[in-house]
Amino acid sequence: MTENTLTSNHRRAQTRTRTVSAKPVYPFTAIVGQDELKCALLLCVVDPTIGGVMIMGHRGTGKSTAVRALAALLPPLQRVEGCPYNCDPKRPAPDCPHCANRPKGQLKAVSAPVPVVDLPLGATEDRVVGSLDVERALTEGVQAFAPGLLAGANRGFLYIDEVNLLEDHLVDLLLDVAASGVNIVEREGISLKHPAQFVLVGSGNPEEGDLRPQLLDRFGLHARITTITDVAQRVEIVRRRRAYDLDPVGFAEQWQPEEDALRERLVKAKAKLPKVKLTDAAMEAAARLCVALAIDGHRGELTLCRAALASAALAGRSSAQPSDVAEVALLALRHRLRKDPLETAGDEERILRAVAELDKR
Repeated sequence: MTENTLTSNHRRAQTRTRTVSAKPVYPFTAIVGQDELKCALLLCVVDPTIGGVMIMGHRGTGKSTAVRALAALLPPLQRVEGCPYNCDPKRPAPDCPHCANRPKGQLKAVSAPVPVVDLPLGATEDRVVGSLDVERALTEGVQAFAPGLLAGANRGFLYIDEVNLLEDHLVDLLLDVAASGVNIVEREGISLKHPAQFVLVGSGNPEEGDLRPQLLDRFGLHARITTITDVAQRVEIVRRRRAYDLDPVGFAEQWQPEEDALRERLVKAKAKLPKVKLTDAAMEAAARLCVALAIDGHRGELTLCRAALASAALAGRSSAQPSDVAEVALLALRHRLRKDPLETAGDEERILRAVAELDKR
């Protein structure tokens, strides 16, 4: 399917949405400022293997708005009708309990928006991973699986607000599934696995504490956002939000050209990513940065290289260079730094200093 077809299909889907008087989502391209947050989300859309985004910032800074806006901007999915795991009808997951044993000719395709699943703080492990379908067990006497939130998030986004307040064992479980792309359920006499490939986005307020370093390190990128202090930008935020509240459909139409342009750019970047070359110089730059900053383990340089490739693809370049590594260094490394009580410089200053030293070589 061509990019133009995807765009036209998306427009038709939006038109159908408007005919039933559904309120359009606030446009992603209309969000004022917060460039770091938007960059991190776009990189993870281009390459979901980066490992998701941890967003730490003040309340009311547009964290959840950005996630929902980006999902609404993406081309709609083609999914198997009735499949609770959102399988692609052309390439159904081999481990999907619904589609794996059915002939492809019986898999009816339907169009659906990219899913965004919210994980509430009070969610139990059963609700997240799925459990025995008690109703069917009682009425039909069969052991059946009731899919959880991870099933609905497949091929979309799983968003956790206040992730730093979520129980550690649930965060650990989510990170394991996000890394493997498969949810394995072994409980209550049920043994199965199903696809669960999603972009994990966690947000939180730094005033309420941080995740343990062992968990924080497993997020691919870490975006820090603060309340905008520029008066002109704050006025523009109010102006745009006021226009959206008064006429959501008209406001969305006003920003449609920018939304279409960004959508096409993302589609091109995803198609180009496998062809982007990771140069030796970029790999060496990533390794030198991690050594200079005493980053534990090897997730640092792996994430740096993946993010650099996604950045190059998004820019339309054919190779990732040390400049691409430098561009994503803050996002990929700030949450992996060791906490040194004798270090007077802040995290950002330490990384920028290491990047500057890299440029001198």
